[in-house]
Amino acid sequence: KDHKDVCDPSKITNKDVLMSLMRICFPLFLALSVASCTTPNSFTVATTQKIIQHERNKSDLTTKVFTLASGEQLTYAENNNTAAEPLLLIHGFGSNKDSFTRVASELGDYHLIIPDLLGFGDSSKPESADYRADAQAQRLHELMQAKGTASNLHLGGNSMGGAISVAYAAKYPNDIRSLWLIDSAGFWSAGVPKSLENATLDNNPLLINKTEDFYKLYEFVMYKPPYLPKTVQAVFAQERIENKALHANILEQIVVDNVEARAAVVANYNIPTLVVWGEEDRVIKPETTKLIKEIIPQAQIIMMPKVGHVPMVEAVGQTAEDYKGFRDRLKSE
Repeated sequence: KDHKDVCDPSKITNKDVLMSLMRICFPLFLALSVASCTTPNSFTVATTQKIIQHERNKSDLTTKVFTLASGEQLTYAENNNTAAEPLLLIHGFGSNKDSFTRVASELGDYHLIIPDLLGFGDSSKPESADYRADAQAQRLHELMQAKGTASNLHLGGNSMGGAISVAYAAKYPNDIRSLWLIDSAGFWSAGVPKSLENATLDNNPLLINKTEDFYKLYEFVMYKPPYLPKTVQAVFAQERIENKALHANILEQIVVDNVEARAAVVANYNIPTLVVWGEEDRVIKPETTKLIKEIIPQAQIIMMPKVGHVPMVEAVGQTAEDYKGFRDRLKSE
């Protein structure tokens, strides 16, 4: 219809009204449906995947698969800025590549490579594999070599991914341009926070037995979690529930895998290091930064108030800005 018909009440039909209501109400109906259903089904799983893919598209990320020499597969996301210096981002325990998807939109000046570690996300999940930091670093190095990005590489990792980043830098120090540790695991001499002092493999907030455990975990790891409909959380919970035995095995390996000696290699090679930590972290003690500074004297420490264990999710803009400032200073040195 032309503009005059639309503006003339006498020309508006019941069909026009119905179509207008559908355009207005369907997105609301969809949102309410997604928000109210907390039992995963084909609709909520498909909707969650569409949301995830939308975030990847916004960050210019394409998903790819690499087969290791062992036959296992690593799934990873990569942006199209392949002419820039490579930045390998490594997720934490129980997470996957999408923990960096939103901050990736702020880091488009770099060539981003963001894998699902073996045992997580869409990568292979062998029960009997070595999941300690050195083994995971070696797998990532194999991926980087295959892509031709193993040299002049910048590394970043959150939590378990931080420990793997340290191990990677210690194994291949001549290839690493800089290190970005975000609430890093592996510095176990600092002790554990009170919230995890009595945790065991049978009773641990990081291991998910039921959907409600994931709701609690979402609140536990972040100080001010961004809104995420419970139906989406329920979909994420299902993957964690299905892999609980494997995750328990991985957790058992990494909690005794101390990377402090390998961090000393980072110091010896004077690899520029940025350490970022949420002051409200309840998973790994913020006081860990003091230990890291003792081992890696060249490390720059940034403490983030009112932020928990995953700054790149909780404070996307500030986390990206701090990192870009760090990289800019490297250029001027």
